[in-house]
Amino acid sequence: MRDFAEIAAEVAARKGGAAALERLLAETPSREPAAIAATPDDRILAAMTRRIFNAGFSSKVIDAKWPAFEAAFKGFDPHACAFMTDERFDALLQDGGIVRNGAKIRSVQLNARFLLDLAAEHGSAARFFAAWPDGDYVGLLAVLKDRASHLGGDSGMRFLRAIGKPAFVTTPDVVAALIREGVLTRPPGGKRDLAAVQDAFNHWSAQSGRDLTQISRILAMSVDSGGH
Repeated sequence: MRDFAEIAAEVAARKGGAAALERLLAETPSREPAAIAATPDDRILAAMTRRIFNAGFSSKVIDAKWPAFEAAFKGFDPHACAFMTDERFDALLQDGGIVRNGAKIRSVQLNARFLLDLAAEHGSAARFFAAWPDGDYVGLLAVLKDRASHLGGDSGMRFLRAIGKPAFVTTPDVVAALIREGVLTRPPGGKRDLAAVQDAFNHWSAQSGRDLTQISRILAMSVDSGGH
């Protein structure tokens, strides 16, 4: 693995200088743990749901329908969503204002229950996410895969980034950069590969002072096809 300063310098030169690179990175800022912890849990559920429905659909479609989503799911109040009746579920399947995907609609209920469990364990779900150490980000991904619904892999990564948690996303460009730097020999296929990625990001973070999101984006931008 190269020193991360060398990788960042190459990207900065490609993007028009160090200041230009920092402006690009500022487009996806991470938030301080205290700010994440202060996020109402309904906004955590909303972020989960938006990420899940974005998968496989145009983001413009979801953006246009989002006010209808907020209304249909009662502002994503976790209690209201967790105890959704069968009649309410059937009504949502007929609601033309939202995307009528039964499995994804059901995921809102399941994720609301997950957030209520986290709130009972930690005071709020937001506090749980805020307190999780960045150095074990892949452990948090495992929690989402095991305990949440439709939030494995890329969806979980993008959800965490959406709430401001420092997060790497294993896009094709990031994977290509990791292979180039000798971290991986192939796209990550299991816990061992993700652990190697985590170790590399932890090393580069300690070396550069940058968080997981910034390192991820710089790696992506170091590949000719662009960033993420």
